[in-house]
Amino acid sequence: MIKRIFKYFVVAVSLPVTLLFVACEETDYLKYDTSINGIYFTKDTLSYSFGVAPLNVKTYEYEIPVRVMGGVSAQPRPIEYVVIDDSTQAEADVHYRIKEAVVPANSVDGHIVVEIIRDNLEGTYPNYTRYKLGLQLLESDFFTPTLNMASQIRVLRFDNAVEQPNWLNSSGQKVWLKTFLGEWHPYKLIKMVEYFHELEQILPETYKNIVKEYGENLEHIPDGSPVVYATVFRKYIYSKMYNHFNEEREMILSKYPDFIFDFPNPYGSN
Repeated sequence: MIKRIFKYFVVAVSLPVTLLFVACEETDYLKYDTSINGIYFTKDTLSYSFGVAPLNVKTYEYEIPVRVMGGVSAQPRPIEYVVIDDSTQAEADVHYRIKEAVVPANSVDGHIVVEIIRDNLEGTYPNYTRYKLGLQLLESDFFTPTLNMASQIRVLRFDNAVEQPNWLNSSGQKVWLKTFLGEWHPYKLIKMVEYFHELEQILPETYKNIVKEYGENLEHIPDGSPVVYATVFRKYIYSKMYNHFNEEREMILSKYPDFIFDFPNPYGSN
């Protein structure tokens, strides 16, 4: 009986020691395995237009997001990439500059920063030149491209065009609020954002809150309807737009021959 108990005691003691040894080997393996992490692009559609940005805005830094499939590092880790000639119709240092490509310390999210240069973008309404910059992630001492090839390549598209904003309804469909704006036209958005920026001098706190919710150039208004700020929009934006479209018809048609003067009176229903 005593021998049998001693036998079990030896097994019980030796088992944790064995497990500890195995665990140490597994830990070493995991450390080695995560020293080279997988990296991939996280955003499918990459696009930017200066469009409604004020004319004094000459450059824009677009951050292309990437993510690491692995561990973090106490030090920033550079991202290796290559410009894909076949997918690029833009010239370095003329239309764009790549300023930074890094995963910051203690993070699995990084970015490739592309500075877009406005002055050299060509084209006028309605025929704007569309520029493209194709990038592919490369293997490095820090990262190995992972998942599939589709996750390793992205094309950034940029121009001076004014596109319909990304106002989405509850179903995720793009909308344009005809009730207050009439049919979509780029010039309407240009004037809308212009008068919105004037609000910074009139109601600075309100302007700051709207920027926080809807974006600096009203990029994201849910359903296209600024419900909470309806009175502000009607008084300081819609009414000014209505007056401008009625008072400057000849000038507008000289620049936008396809413009339809259907902007509704913001106080017409009152």
